[in-house]
Amino acid sequence: MSRTYDIIGKVGDEQAFRQELREWLAENTPRDWRTRWQGMRDDELKGEVVGWLETRRKVGLATIHWPKEWGGPGLPFSYQIIAYEELARGDAPELEMFTISLYHTPATLFEHGTQAQIDKYLTGITHGTDIWCQGFSEPGAGSDLANLRTSARLEGDHYVINGQKIWSSGAMDSDYCLLLARTDPSAKRKHDGISYFIMDMKTPGIDVRPIPQINGEAHFAEMFLDDVKIPVENLIGAEGNGWHIAQSTLSTERGLLIFAEVERIARSFSLDGREARDTWMRDVQFRREYAALYAELETVRLMIRKLLIELEANPDKASPTLPTYIKLIWGPFLQRYTEFLLRAEGLETQKWVPSIPGAGHSSRLRFNDFLRSYGWTIAGGSNEIMRNIISERILGLPKG
Repeated sequence: MSRTYDIIGKVGDEQAFRQELREWLAENTPRDWRTRWQGMRDDELKGEVVGWLETRRKVGLATIHWPKEWGGPGLPFSYQIIAYEELARGDAPELEMFTISLYHTPATLFEHGTQAQIDKYLTGITHGTDIWCQGFSEPGAGSDLANLRTSARLEGDHYVINGQKIWSSGAMDSDYCLLLARTDPSAKRKHDGISYFIMDMKTPGIDVRPIPQINGEAHFAEMFLDDVKIPVENLIGAEGNGWHIAQSTLSTERGLLIFAEVERIARSFSLDGREARDTWMRDVQFRREYAALYAELETVRLMIRKLLIELEANPDKASPTLPTYIKLIWGPFLQRYTEFLLRAEGLETQKWVPSIPGAGHSSRLRFNDFLRSYGWTIAGGSNEIMRNIISERILGLPKG
């Protein structure tokens, strides 16, 4: 019979909180989840992920980062960091399927949505019954999002949407979409005239097409919107204020999300070295490469901790450039590290196997990790665009 845990009750003593969470994870993390989840159909997988979400809910950790006014535990920032550290170190499943639902959507609704919108959509988010996706990027408007051309025309009590979206993670299985569309095509600045909507994915006129990836899977999708009708009450904020609201959505990608990802990689990095003591770690050159990569990884971890300290002290004064620098370093690091493992571990690892949802980087998926690593230099704005932003907006260099 399992003991009763009071993780949230340990707030006030960081060491006791960490220990209580560590013991709970040791007892409650599904031991065979990697094996069971691998190759699972999305409809089956959702049940597994919702089950894990509910397990976390019993101890108040379904929505670790939510403040009390959102219905979360209201953990101090330092305790949120501890929680994500222990989830990574305990090899707990990620809630990747609900990333937009648990981070982007609440951050948007609680800052800019109406009470009616919060009341209507929050329950489905907190209990995992609703999956959300994001309809931001378009062909020709990815890294330069303000160039988006999807139109929203007001007709009576609804808007009529026409256009195309691309790179929408999980759109094939989503119930709702956070959508940006242009309501004023005559606006003088391209950042103006954009509005923000909640789009029900069951609405007629939405054609979702999975995008095959290099690893044979389809995490992303493109959406073709043909006279899709969105009720006026699904407009978030004021018409034409979508660009400003989108910054609240995208700000959730700073801090804890990347922190959790990097901590999981750090755990895998340490395990990789230990497991290779009798194989490639005996090679001097491989040890040197591994050590150099370790230094890079620790640099990123220190930069993220600096960002988290700034965010905790004063979110409004946190460095606007540090997240950009972290992104520029992280993607190329992952590419070099996964390529290194393929070389060091030999032909046996250079074969594709189905990914394990919620597993992140995995010693069982070397080739898959290598292929996926190239997405990090594109997602969230390509590294080439990011360098242009740094040179023009931060360093003040002239445009080339």
